[in-house]
Amino acid sequence: MSHVDANQPDGTPTWIDLGIPDLDRAMQFYGALFSWEFDVGPAEYGRYTTCMLGGRKAAALTPNHDPAATEFWWNVYLASADLDATVARALDAGGEVVGGPFDIPTQGRGALLRDPVGAQFGLWQGQEHIGCEVVNEPGALVRNDLITPNPAPARHFYAAVFGFTLDSNPDMPETDFTFLRRPDGHEVGGIFGNPAAARSTWNTTFEVADTDAAVAAALAHGGKSDGASDMLYGRIATVLDPFGAEFSVITRAG
Repeated sequence: MSHVDANQPDGTPTWIDLGIPDLDRAMQFYGALFSWEFDVGPAEYGRYTTCMLGGRKAAALTPNHDPAATEFWWNVYLASADLDATVARALDAGGEVVGGPFDIPTQGRGALLRDPVGAQFGLWQGQEHIGCEVVNEPGALVRNDLITPNPAPARHFYAAVFGFTLDSNPDMPETDFTFLRRPDGHEVGGIFGNPAAARSTWNTTFEVADTDAAVAAALAHGGKSDGASDMLYGRIATVLDPFGAEFSVITRAG
């Protein structure tokens, strides 16, 4: 269990949200899967809905009213103590801004970017809203990894923007996986080179107490999954929610 009460160091995944066409259906699905409760925002702010776990902020859902939208995905926001400086480094390293920077009064400052391999991610400079207040426990975010068919430019980009060190994974020599570590040595995620990936995306993984039970709950509430499998770090499954947004669930080993 990990409770977060202050802004995370630069580059740490700090917040996640998902835009979907049917907020009520999404709350039903994710509430059943993760035992979330929901704080629905006012209509004038787009009904931006905070997902609560044990009284702490875990994620957010927001209605996507674009009738042309056919793809939906979980957005990850990386922490930044100086968002404008981080944006400048991202642009110098070959990224682009696709939204913002924007200010949410008293809450913080954010932006949406695209890295050189086409993966979208966010930045968040927290004020009253620091991001996820609970992580690394069932129902909460446990990690984010970039999956891309072109990992080399991605490694260079994130190291340049956040000062990450890049370490290979000796435990899984058959995979092209690079750990991303902050300057203090803390692992914040990874880059998985997968030539078969259709595009570059940041994947969101939630911890669950029982992967097979989570898959069963997802299927019972309109989701899709090919089932769970065992790997070095635990029992994991890929899930699609009722709108096709992909994420992973894992029961960690040990």
